[in-house]
Amino acid sequence: MHELFEKRWSARGLDSSATISDDDLTAVLDAGRWAPTWGATQPVRFVVGVRGDETFTTLTGILSRGNQPWAPAAAALILVCTRNEPEDENAHTYGAVDLGIATAQMIIQAVALGYVAHPMAGFESAAAIERLQIPAGERPLVLLAIGTLADPSTVDEKIAEKDARERTRLPLEQVAYASRWGHPFR
Repeated sequence: MHELFEKRWSARGLDSSATISDDDLTAVLDAGRWAPTWGATQPVRFVVGVRGDETFTTLTGILSRGNQPWAPAAAALILVCTRNEPEDENAHTYGAVDLGIATAQMIIQAVALGYVAHPMAGFESAAAIERLQIPAGERPLVLLAIGTLADPSTVDEKIAEKDARERTRLPLEQVAYASRWGHPFR
């Protein structure tokens, strides 16, 4: 496995004084833009806010209670959207798949550039649609925070505690099967 996947983690203790360059932010967005897409439909769109600008302020205003204490310290917030086509099951499903792939690629690009990227589902989608004038037929699904880790001694104790937790994943034999469901791959 590539080391970037091991380095990736959804930290919350971000440095509120750190910034992201336009070149780095563009590279992150390009990584999402070049993600594979079903039928070459390219349904994924980004609403980008950089700390201090109007879009960033709007995005921090739609955060859920659990994300409000830490996400405003990010250098950038990216609202990742895809088409909302419930009448076309394939377009609806694969639009969400495309969004997931784009988000993952953006996260890995951010890590490769030395940042932390934390995807969030904890935001008010309806408020995002209204405040950002997102047109009908689009659906915001992920809010991605990109920033730089802060010194753990400078962040809120609860945030530092969450960030200090050991990262774990289920063992491969519990998630990868062969022959039949539940039968471990190799």
